[in-house]
Amino acid sequence: MTGPRAAGHPSHGEELLPGPRGEEPLLGPRGEELLPGPRGEELLSGPRGEELLSGPRGEELLSGPRGGEPLPGPRGEEPLVGREAELERVDGFLAGLARPGGGGSLMLLGDPGVGKSALLAAAVCRAEAAGLRVLEAAGVQYRAQASYGALQQLLTSVPGIRSRTARTPALAGALGFVRGAAPGSDAVADAVVALAAELSRDRPTLLVLDDAQWLDRASAVVLGLVARRLAGTGTGLVCAARPGEESFFDHSGLAAHELGPLGEAAAGELLGRRFPALAGRVRRRLIAAAEGNPLALLELPAALSEPQRTASQALPAHLPLTERLQWTFAARIGTLPPGTRHLLLVAALEGSGNLLVVRRAVAGRSALEQLAPAERARLVRVDDTTGRLAFRHPLIRSAVVELSTSDQRRNVHRALADAWHGVPEQRAWHLAQAAVEPDEQIAALLEDAAETSAHRGDGPNAVAALVRAAELSPAGSGHARRLAKAAYVGANLTGSVRDVPRLLDDARQAAPDAESPAVAVAAALHLLNSYGDLDTAHRLLFGAIAPQPEPYDLSDGTLLEALSTWFMVCVHAGRGELWADFDAALAKCVSVPDTLRLMRTTFGDPARARPADWARLDAAVRALPGTPDPVRIVRIATAGAYADRLGAIEEPLLLTARGGAGGENIFPAIQASFLWGSHAWFTGQWRQLRQVARQGLRWCEELDYPLRSWTGKFVLACTAALCGDFATAHGYADQMDQWAGSRRGHAVRCYAAHARTLIALSQGDFEAAYRHVCTISPPGTFAPFAGHALWAILDLAEAAVRTGRSAEALAHVRAARDAGLDSVSPRLNMVLLASAALASGSGAAAADGFDRALAVEGAGRWPFDHARIRLHYGERLRRGRAPVPAREQLAAAAETFRRLGARPWAERADAELRACGTPVRARNLPTLTPQQREIAGLAAAGLTNKQIAERLFLSPRTVSTHLYQAFPKLGVTSRAALRDALEGLDSP
Repeated sequence: MTGPRAAGHPSHGEELLPGPRGEEPLLGPRGEELLPGPRGEELLSGPRGEELLSGPRGEELLSGPRGGEPLPGPRGEEPLVGREAELERVDGFLAGLARPGGGGSLMLLGDPGVGKSALLAAAVCRAEAAGLRVLEAAGVQYRAQASYGALQQLLTSVPGIRSRTARTPALAGALGFVRGAAPGSDAVADAVVALAAELSRDRPTLLVLDDAQWLDRASAVVLGLVARRLAGTGTGLVCAARPGEESFFDHSGLAAHELGPLGEAAAGELLGRRFPALAGRVRRRLIAAAEGNPLALLELPAALSEPQRTASQALPAHLPLTERLQWTFAARIGTLPPGTRHLLLVAALEGSGNLLVVRRAVAGRSALEQLAPAERARLVRVDDTTGRLAFRHPLIRSAVVELSTSDQRRNVHRALADAWHGVPEQRAWHLAQAAVEPDEQIAALLEDAAETSAHRGDGPNAVAALVRAAELSPAGSGHARRLAKAAYVGANLTGSVRDVPRLLDDARQAAPDAESPAVAVAAALHLLNSYGDLDTAHRLLFGAIAPQPEPYDLSDGTLLEALSTWFMVCVHAGRGELWADFDAALAKCVSVPDTLRLMRTTFGDPARARPADWARLDAAVRALPGTPDPVRIVRIATAGAYADRLGAIEEPLLLTARGGAGGENIFPAIQASFLWGSHAWFTGQWRQLRQVARQGLRWCEELDYPLRSWTGKFVLACTAALCGDFATAHGYADQMDQWAGSRRGHAVRCYAAHARTLIALSQGDFEAAYRHVCTISPPGTFAPFAGHALWAILDLAEAAVRTGRSAEALAHVRAARDAGLDSVSPRLNMVLLASAALASGSGAAAADGFDRALAVEGAGRWPFDHARIRLHYGERLRRGRAPVPAREQLAAAAETFRRLGARPWAERADAELRACGTPVRARNLPTLTPQQREIAGLAAAGLTNKQIAERLFLSPRTVSTHLYQAFPKLGVTSRAALRDALEGLDSP
């Protein structure tokens, strides 16, 4: 039996042992003893008789708000998180004890810290609340245990225990009430079962054993026999143990439940309850490191400093452990042979589990055969198929590192650098970790490794490499440049924009006179995301790039990032004078990558792109699947956004968007979320759009990226407008206008104008729609750098025609065709054909135009636009006194609108159908907007207004307003009635 018991672990009572000098043990409020600690200190009992155990240095470790596991029940303890299935099983087990013939045993197995004791405590609370008698005992490691000590602990608190055992000498002898020959295990077990049955005739009884692996030998043998003999006694036994531990308690054959780690959602909830102020990326890192272990989730934050918890200071590569976690995860390491411990340290610092590298690194000092003790102790496992070593929990790896000295770690890193001699990136890292003074050669190697990591999409590793390279740089510009580079790589990949000011301050202190492109990029990113200061960011980048030697060589990654950042400044500003400076600088560049050229031509000003530009874009799109570089994925997707190329790269976009959930490459994940959202808007995936866009907005809010939030709010505003949720759409448009006004951000003003256009069209206010859409680009022309105008062609045509401006609509179609937009994508061709038909008046020309638009290959891929064209066509046919073909078009349009949730448009199509003489079946069901429907569903599921607001990226007041509007529509007056009302709404 090896490995210490976790300090602070509740034991629910202890063995009946005399005090250190033979005096009688003190009794607690329930008759339990207050036992002495390892050094003679008194161990006070908690409210349930559990010990408040001393830590490794004598300090008291409470199961309180910062340490212990949450306990449920009627005594005011916090509810367990993520253990609903386990609690349900416990409830079923307890309920069975009261039935005729009830009784039995349940074994809870789980690794250290996984919450076995918390679940036992929950079982005790529930049993006592149900009127059961509860008897408890626990095994204790590293303490001298008298024979039958645990059995005495379990039974001595039974009222009248001496008299009850008078007729059973075996049990009386085991409990120390009489002296004589040692009783046999079977006889004692039979006596315990008989006593349990006697107690249960009065009321059902529950025996609770914690840490069964550490029961003294005599008690363990007897209680193992008892566990198999309780059927029909009305008595239950619930015990917990660590799997794989050497133990005298035989639980083979008992009903067992393996207590696994918490799921990610439950882990986040538990961490959020105890440490609500943790920064998002810190929370994700801790969740990943804990791997669902509740003890780790509650202890890891306590080991961090306040700056580390708030992400104002970077977390170390190996997370520090509290003494309690060391006691839990590291105790078995100290008992291993020196050669095994050295092997574990090499494996921990190597990181990938590559045994070939480990073997090379330990050659002459250890052999892989010395891993066997660590495998038997369940610290590591080796996959015989892959030849990989894995630690059974990440915190075992952390414990191995923490137990080593700095000199040991440096020596191992040197050995690993030699072992990785043919792999520059790995070699650079280990040399850097072994270095103790500045070394420009190692710093340069590490900077190259950072470039490799960034292109592979490993942003956190790239930033860490650059920061370490800066530390190893001799004082001066190299140090400053690498810190600034770390700042902008972090902002562009990992969502570390908050780190930028600190890194820039350090860089400027290192080289006060250096204002390199790297510093300018980092400062511009901070300005853009903190203040949205487009003009100052433009001046910074212009001032940093202009002095560079001409021609500008964009094979220098720093200079390329400066141009790429400058490009996005120009896009958001949308002003010709900024674009002129950018284009002049770009004309002086050599080695311009395809991503920058494509973004400039096909996104910056797509109406003026040439056929060759579209051909290059298509080649880049075809080559994109399989690339691991999230930045390249996002930039190619950006280049193709206005040209309807996103469907061809939907999978890479979604993979990039989902990658943000792991806390890595957050900035590309935000961009990918909103790019895919614009694709989903056109392709009718509106339900998924809301989920993905809102997740992106949560990241923007969490990580201070307001500039990027506007594209997400734009697609949400557009879908809300088309679905009749005008309040939400207006709210987003107001936010966009407010931000763009003082910053002169024309692109964001275009987003707001487009949202307002769709609101007005959905409401039938065509004059307002025309006024708003002309803000994007005047009719009959495509303003320079107004790429958004490609998404508003049909909107302008409809608003113009409906307000008697057909000539303007036709002029706009001609301008689009002159720009070659009809050949850019099938969707644009469909839209232009429909716009021309809409503007051409009645007659054969209009019918032919609508027919050609609907016949475009794959036209159904854009369901809203397709249904809208059918609506326009049906309206023309009805007015042309062709009711039969009109009904066909209108019915199809109405069905698509209803499927999408575009309620105002469905109602418009239904009105046209009625005008055709087609009866439209009245729908007596309440008409909720999609937003109201979603909020009502979440409220029916039990979420509070605040929780709903956080999930949907709304304010609690907006949620309350939507519910206030939904209740009378559903005919309910309380949240309790929502579920039935919504089920009635969904039933056919």
